Amino acid sequence: MTMTATRTFDEWRNKSLDDALLECRDMVESPDFETVQRWRDAGGKVAGHFQVYFPEEIIHAAGMLPFKVRGAPMEPNQADSHFGSYLCSILKTSLEMALSNQVEMELFISHPICDAARNLAAIWGRNVDYPSQILYLPQNPNSSGSVEYLRHEYDRIRRVAEEVSGVEVTDEALRNSIEVFNENRRLMRELYDIKRETPWLIAAEDAYALVTLAGMIPREEHNELLSTLLPLIKERTIKPEDRIRVVFEGGFCEQPPFDLIRMLGRTVYVVDDDFMIGLRWLTTDVAADGDPLENLAYSYIEHSSYSPVQHDTRKPKEDMLLTRIRESRADAAILAAAKMCEPGLEEQVTYTHALDDEGISYFLSEFEENMSSFDQLELQVATFVEHLLFA
Repeated sequence: MTMTATRTFDEWRNKSLDDALLECRDMVESPDFETVQRWRDAGGKVAGHFQVYFPEEIIHAAGMLPFKVRGAPMEPNQADSHFGSYLCSILKTSLEMALSNQVEMELFISHPICDAARNLAAIWGRNVDYPSQILYLPQNPNSSGSVEYLRHEYDRIRRVAEEVSGVEVTDEALRNSIEVFNENRRLMRELYDIKRETPWLIAAEDAYALVTLAGMIPREEHNELLSTLLPLIKERTIKPEDRIRVVFEGGFCEQPPFDLIRMLGRTVYVVDDDFMIGLRWLTTDVAADGDPLENLAYSYIEHSSYSPVQHDTRKPKEDMLLTRIRESRADAAILAAAKMCEPGLEEQVTYTHALDDEGISYFLSEFEENMSSFDQLELQVATFVEHLLFA
């Protein structure tokens, strides 16, 4: 089966822009992950991969659907017994999806991005009847052998994908997948250009939905979605409002509730962020000629974004954040972290020192994916904004 054998998300088609964006939001907010089930109903296989980054081109070349496991709006009734109390929510709700058969897969791949997540693949594998693998990304990307090491890791995952899918993952298939994903990266950059240059043309929650759908539907389908809607967004005649421009930092793994993003969009212009950054991790096109796995490995080492769970001395995260703020001409930053997220909370300290040194205002906050009350937080953000506007 090829990745284009079936369409999984038709609700947006033949709709006005506003109605199409509404369909996108509804699909992302749904706890049922209908697109994944539609793919399986048509005979396709699914490979789930946990946050933050995974080379989806390998799964795509095997004819499977790469599904971004990002938690879910559900109570972890079964998963709670498999984890300690003081752990982040995304681990529990992601496992709950598997234990409750909310999302059925043929393969799951995780990464030891933190002390809590390093046990996820083992716990997952003991409780499902399909393979659960760990992708070991380089602990020291600065090493001269990091590209070669990562190329071998990617080749191991390729062999796993071949075994699960029953499809040989050839270099030609990988190059074709790289081309598809390069187009997707270009469209994602175009979307973020709109957010930075004309943020009043797209609501924060609409931009988030458009990005998140990339981890739920075939990439060819996502490319078609963005290619259709982005020109319509640019043609809007909405006038800008007097709002401050902010960068949101803290959505690299567990995702803020959709309503929190919607609340921020009512108050400020979110001109850049790290929401679902793993889907936008590679910042330039991957070379399509030569060894495709080596090209993917090289791009991860040399042309990638940043997060609190990657440690690269060439990319100090505080400097990367400052660059993100300057390039988006933001007035301030929102430094958020998921509750119980040690990497995110630790990085907040470094970020605040860097922003203090540069005289950049920031708002500190915590969130949890299933939080449902935002009145107090909205009041705090509004007070922060008023201080910036009228101080």
